[in-house]
Amino acid sequence: MSLMHVSSPHVHKPVTSVEQVMKQVLLATIPGVAVLTWFFGPGTLVNIIFGSILAMGFEAWALWLRGKDFKSPLKDHSVIVTATLLCIALPPYSPWWLIAVGIGVSVLLGKHVFGGLGYNPFNPAMVGYVVLLVSFPLQMSSWTEPRGMGEVPGLLDALTALFVPASYDGVTAATPLDLFRQNAGMLFDDLMTAKAELAGPIAGIGWDLVNLAFLAGGIWLLRQRIFTWHAPVGMLGALSICALLGFDEGSSTGGGSVMFHLFSGATMFGAFFIITDPVSSAVSNRGRLIFGAGVGILVYLIRVNGNYPDAVAFGVLLLNFAAPFIDQYTQPQVYGTKKIEVDE
Repeated sequence: MSLMHVSSPHVHKPVTSVEQVMKQVLLATIPGVAVLTWFFGPGTLVNIIFGSILAMGFEAWALWLRGKDFKSPLKDHSVIVTATLLCIALPPYSPWWLIAVGIGVSVLLGKHVFGGLGYNPFNPAMVGYVVLLVSFPLQMSSWTEPRGMGEVPGLLDALTALFVPASYDGVTAATPLDLFRQNAGMLFDDLMTAKAELAGPIAGIGWDLVNLAFLAGGIWLLRQRIFTWHAPVGMLGALSICALLGFDEGSSTGGGSVMFHLFSGATMFGAFFIITDPVSSAVSNRGRLIFGAGVGILVYLIRVNGNYPDAVAFGVLLLNFAAPFIDQYTQPQVYGTKKIEVDE
């Protein structure tokens, strides 16, 4: 029997289609969503299911208005990824109209106004999130108490909050980043001791584990080669350096410890699921590193000096603006060629 000899490199079933990539991203969100569900109840799950159904409806409507075939784009799961990322960022037990506005803005304004998948200069999910955050700050800051501080709502409570929000009387609590911003005059250690929400080992009850779960999902995506390490390392590295330089052992003017910033809010979710968007990020590896570092610096500055407790969405959208500029100066030179200087 003759054997066929094949030289290296050997390709092991690469993930090449949009549908495969989107399925991998959805699978990687499972640990983070599971931990969110454990600490805050099924509100995030209900948000995701309801938001995904709405997103498919908006996607089909937009494609029909544009005269496009709407069967194939719906099968690539990209719109479900957009809906899932937005609904993870929303507070659990959000009312239906808040989810509908966010999904509508993400799909119609963030995606189809620019030509659909692959042409959007901004991350669609973050476009919807920022519009909601600026327009409805009260609803966007209404997080329920995590497990360990109060009773976690059940599925019936989640459905009631979704469809009959006025009748739902849930107990809300400030997030650790909210508390940190509202109590800037307290010493860091005193604040961690005085507030029950901050009684967790690193960054408050539940939030460190939520970030660890999204970190695990992100590392799995890295192993699957869905994206490279440059953007996440750039963001987390820049955020760590800023926190290290700003932290002065806990005075009222310090910006919080490195671990607090890394495991608070949407840090890991943003580093591995938002800034790695291949369409709205920089193209080259060096560009992705700069892109991620820019997001990390903005996240720290807005968290410590701005009016919003978390800043991943603002940091991402501002760097989406800068991505073409970063690409212009970080494109690698093709081997065997040289740059042509153009006289102005």
